[in-house]
Amino acid sequence: MKQDGYFHRVHTQTPTRMWINNVSRLQAKEAIEAGAVGCTQNPSYVWKMMNNEEERPYVFEKLDIILRSEPDDNQALIKLQRELVEGIANIFMDIYEKSHGEDGYVSIQGDPFDESVDTIVECARYNTENLPNMTAKIPVVEGGIAAIKELAPERVPINTTEIMTVDQVMTVLKLYEEACERIKNPAHMYYSVITGIYDEHLHNFIEENNIDISSDLMCQAGMTVARKCYWMVKERKCNLRFIGGGARGLHHFTEMVGADAIVTINWEGTADKLVDQNPPVVQRFFMPVPLSVEDELINKVEDFKRAYMLGSLQPEEYEDFGAVVLFRSQFESAWKNALKTIQERRAKIK
Repeated sequence: MKQDGYFHRVHTQTPTRMWINNVSRLQAKEAIEAGAVGCTQNPSYVWKMMNNEEERPYVFEKLDIILRSEPDDNQALIKLQRELVEGIANIFMDIYEKSHGEDGYVSIQGDPFDESVDTIVECARYNTENLPNMTAKIPVVEGGIAAIKELAPERVPINTTEIMTVDQVMTVLKLYEEACERIKNPAHMYYSVITGIYDEHLHNFIEENNIDISSDLMCQAGMTVARKCYWMVKERKCNLRFIGGGARGLHHFTEMVGADAIVTINWEGTADKLVDQNPPVVQRFFMPVPLSVEDELINKVEDFKRAYMLGSLQPEEYEDFGAVVLFRSQFESAWKNALKTIQERRAKIK
């Protein structure tokens, strides 16, 4: 294994770690070779693998077996997703074992159309029952918050997700601190600030509202929120672990270099480009955001203010915040497409 590539040098020179997102089995191995130490899969994963030329025969082979005994199409999709993601988790198992459970985790999230407490809890237990490095990915919305309260004392590893605001992070922090008071040696818990999707939402927001603001300022918005989240947790001296997610450009990785953080990125279009470009390792995360930038974003962009200012949102408002809606809609679209394919496959094999 080459140890002088970009991500290996990031790992050597900084506390920043790279996880890979929504990968095939081959891409997982390539990402590990490049320096990945963990993986996130989301509800788009099955649909993505159904459209992956190399993985498609493997996916339908697994699906056909499931369909013989599972009459419900949505349950078949849940079972198929776990089986596929477990295949990736097994690839990362060596990292998990060699790091004594510090690295090598692979996260999995359930049905995006049903984020009720009971469904999230049931799905999280089901998805993590077979392998120790499987992490339940749980959205920080009302149902997810209640589910985390139930699952954390059971020592289920949890990756809290769909986080776009400081308020959501502080909610997760409180949950984790409460879990730590109740049990010894709690499982790892992560909070994933979805910076790239948040930036995508703000871009749409300023266009829809005809807001006159520099694109240079907007480029800093997501990272400004992420930095505040990071420092508010660090100030509490808490072991809750930061993940930067939803990358939509190389800067969503490179701007986080230096942080004691995990950054999740896609293999194609992001990680592979950074491998090829092999840029210098520059620690950028701790560069301060000018106060003038913060002031203009707060004064001009309401959805920046709501994300950045503590106390702007209540838990019952999290799921309807625009950036969260955008993120979830992408999962719902892919889940719906995968479900339709399963229905067609069932009819075909009959």
